[in-house]
Amino acid sequence: MKTVCSLLAALWLGACAAPDIETYRQQTPVFDPAHYFTGRTEAWGMFQKRDGEVIKRFKVDIDGRRDGDRLILDERFVYSDGSRQQRIWTLTPDGPGRWRGRADDVIGEAVGDLAGNALHWRYRLRLPVDGSEYEVDFDDWMFLADDRTLINRASMRKFGIELGQVTLFFRKRCGEAPPCSDR
Repeated sequence: MKTVCSLLAALWLGACAAPDIETYRQQTPVFDPAHYFTGRTEAWGMFQKRDGEVIKRFKVDIDGRRDGDRLILDERFVYSDGSRQQRIWTLTPDGPGRWRGRADDVIGEAVGDLAGNALHWRYRLRLPVDGSEYEVDFDDWMFLADDRTLINRASMRKFGIELGQVTLFFRKRCGEAPPCSDR
């Protein structure tokens, strides 16, 4: 019984482990959020429950601008059910490989670590669902695939239990990141 309990504890702890941001230090292209998000970006995404069922899809138009050392991202969401949402992020570099962010529906401050082509965000969000509001924790990973394409996968948890995942694909608008081709 002692062996079974030890094995279950090890499996549980291993399931909670996430890769370290340093794993991506040598990966290219190097992700610079201020460079990538300045200008217009489009994104497409979905929310999946723990079992993999897609329960909501969305499109996001993002206008990014710099204000001194801050990066302002104006995100406008349109969901598959026709609902709309706007979130305005204010992101600030916080030393080498570190970013902080605020938005009206973020509780406290988002903290991000950056290395190579990856950015790892952690934050708590007030999430509206069917007329109620829930506080959920996001463990959010972004990976720059090329000069125009960013892939994002986030785990959403409440009380440490995964509720589901959000997957997004970002694409810089032509004219916003050279070289650019609509093909």
